[in-house]
Amino acid sequence: MDLLGAVTLFLVICLSCLVLLSTWRQMQGRGNMPPGPTPLPLIGNLLQVDTKDMRKSLMKISERYGPVSTVHLGPRRVVVLCGYQVVKEALLDQAEEFSGRGEQATFDWIYQGYGFAFSSGERAKQLRQFSIITLRNFGMGKRSIEERILEEAHFLLEALRGTKGLPFDPTYLLSRTVSNVISSVVFGDRFDYEDKEFLSLLYMITESFRFTATAWGQLYDMFSGTMRYLPGPQHAAFKQLAGLEKFIERKVKANQETLDPNAPRDFIDSFLIKMQQEKENPSSEFFLKNIVMTTFDIFFAGTETVSTTLRYGFLILLKYPEIEAKIHEEIDRVIGRNRAPNMEDRSRMPYTDAVIHEFQRFCDIIPLGLARRVTRDTQFRGYTIPKGTEVYPMLGSVLYDPTQFSNPDTFDPRHFLDGNGQLKKSEAFVPFSIGKRYCFGEQLARMELFLLLTSILQNFRFRSPIDPKDIDISPKLVGYATIPRSYEICLVPL
Repeated sequence: MDLLGAVTLFLVICLSCLVLLSTWRQMQGRGNMPPGPTPLPLIGNLLQVDTKDMRKSLMKISERYGPVSTVHLGPRRVVVLCGYQVVKEALLDQAEEFSGRGEQATFDWIYQGYGFAFSSGERAKQLRQFSIITLRNFGMGKRSIEERILEEAHFLLEALRGTKGLPFDPTYLLSRTVSNVISSVVFGDRFDYEDKEFLSLLYMITESFRFTATAWGQLYDMFSGTMRYLPGPQHAAFKQLAGLEKFIERKVKANQETLDPNAPRDFIDSFLIKMQQEKENPSSEFFLKNIVMTTFDIFFAGTETVSTTLRYGFLILLKYPEIEAKIHEEIDRVIGRNRAPNMEDRSRMPYTDAVIHEFQRFCDIIPLGLARRVTRDTQFRGYTIPKGTEVYPMLGSVLYDPTQFSNPDTFDPRHFLDGNGQLKKSEAFVPFSIGKRYCFGEQLARMELFLLLTSILQNFRFRSPIDPKDIDISPKLVGYATIPRSYEICLVPL
């Protein structure tokens, strides 16, 4: 046999072994698993999903196989939960069983199981509890953080006046403002809007978040074991995430050199003090890698999700100027023009509050929910889900559940208004998830959305450079994240 023939035979044998291994892994432990489409070796159900819109694909599969189904995303076997009732039963009624963290390959590349967002077990529990208490001590959910938001709104309004009514892309003005609020807590100070390092950080956050929504990002999430070694845009995302990590490492080092244990200045100081207190504890989760990745968690999430929601929300208001006009009427009636908004105003502004709720529902920023993993063999709706199985609690399927919202595919503030025009709460409003691993930044996010929106509309009227009827408010990308289309806006001073 010549060399070429030997190499060919070797490759055929290797490929056959991979196919057999893939088939064995897919069938292993299938038992009484939820139903789903039959997977192919190696690629799983790749042919049944559209990587450009994972939410729609997985919801379509659930229509055929039921609200609890099994999908093979490449070599990954994932149980998909669709609809309000099913997600509630899993994340609330069986919270402990569904409290593990599943994969998100792009972020896992940098986190490697550290921090609290992408870890499980005792590490996630300890770091999460510490973060909640520490952020609360620095004003999260209190009057002091409201003052920080309003202070930052002042800088934003000045920047917006600088646009002089001309068209501009609001992406980075909004992200600068939102990021500065969380930066003041995490790093102890805000950034100047023209700070080049700050702008670079925001670019890294925006672009890495965007990558997770692309078709390539979805493919990487399925086949990361192979694709991490191949060329492609995933390496740009890795570079951006590594840049953020290096920045936080520098911040931590600077705080270490100037730390006063009796006077913590920010979240990083508080973590460093906790590290000193637990340095003799061999099982402590308070060490250098976890301080970096926990800070990364808070800084990234506290910047991107709210700024993306606002950016998407502004596009919707450009599409529906009549909705903006009603918000202006409510601002004029309740707040007027002579003082800044405050959180006490929200209870007297049900229409504005309903619009913000509908922003969050319609925009559906994290449509698949952060992947979970069952912590033990779990009985759920008559099925047996083996320990370690990944689960997608589809938040988008809840926010778009037709049994909970009368016309879910349409932007309509009446989804959150009763017959008397007062705010109507809905248990299916879950943009921050529910259960043991809900997003504890919820209060801060809701404060930011209300105070920033009302501050801007108190001073400006939106105008679109194109006819509102030509504005497309469908998302540009839907993967791990939902990304709105790019647009320009004009702000006309009042």
